[in-house]
Formats: sequence, structure tokens, C-alpha cells
Amino acid sequence: MKNIKVLGTGCAKCKNTVQVLADSAQALGIEVKIEKIEDLPQIMAYGVMSTPAVVIDETVVHKGGVPTKDQATQWLQG
Repeated sequence: MKNIKVLGTGCAKCKNTVQVLADSAQALGIEVKIEKIEDLPQIMAYGVMSTPAVVIDETVVHKGGVPTKDQATQWLQG
């Protein structure tokens, strides 16, 4: 199982990021746990200054925009 964190303040882009990741995981048949982090000090602890950001297994893989399904698929398969 992959542990995914979506860092952001709860904006529409952050919600879309969660959906892209969930849809991609389901399409691949990969079990994931997606956690939404909205606490600013926690977000900053990852060195993220632009959101949404994606953290997979404690590694920041994306910052500052909604990822594409292709990007999410690559991260989940990697």
C-alpha cells in the first residue's frame, strides 16, 4: 500500500488532486491511503511553498498544480 499525502489549504485544485490520485489508483488496482494535510506548519515542514503538493511514501513528488492522470499513474507504478 502506498501512503499519499495531498498538501494544500482545501481549495478546488487540492480536491481535484485527491480525485486524480484516487481515480488513478483505482484504475491500476493499487491500494492507497490518501491523507489530506491542510495544516500550514505541516505543509511547510515538507518544504512546500506552492500547493497543491503530493507526497508519496514521504517523498515530495509534485508541487504547485493539479497533476495529470499520466503523472499520477507514473508515481503509483514507480
